[in-house]
Amino acid sequence: MEYEFFSTIGQDSHRFEEGILDSASNNIMLGGVAIPYERQFQANSDGDVVLHAITNAISGATGVNVLGGAADKICLEQGIKDSSVYIAEAMKNLGENKIIHVSMTIECLRPKLKAYIPAMKARVGELLGIEASRVGITATTGEGLTEFGRGEGVQVFVIMSFKRGVT
Repeated sequence: MEYEFFSTIGQDSHRFEEGILDSASNNIMLGGVAIPYERQFQANSDGDVVLHAITNAISGATGVNVLGGAADKICLEQGIKDSSVYIAEAMKNLGENKIIHVSMTIECLRPKLKAYIPAMKARVGELLGIEASRVGITATTGEGLTEFGRGEGVQVFVIMSFKRGVT
């Protein structure tokens, strides 16, 4: 069988709420992993910008926008805040498209992510049905040139690669 390969882009960002919390008892979600941090995201859901950007990349392949559509119903009407549910919803529309690789860049000043990247890769791989070795994650402060690099929130860009059979 012959295959066609293609890529999509997804992006998402969230600001942090004002005010500092006890980082020992507060977490933010990134890549499906709870990370201790002293602030919370301004978001209706758990604010997991990694999973939101991945959901947007899947939507780029399927043409079905989940965030702002089905995700609003899931979050606001059903009260489900877990962003992994949005990925599952987006994947329902994949059809013959198979995810083969995902790469992302996370831009933020804090929290520092290096220690959490292996767990994030494992969780993202699990959610997408691919090996963790097919998940690339880098983190940057962007040299403080944006609000994210200055600590006001987190921004994520994702490139996702797919294959599908062609006749």
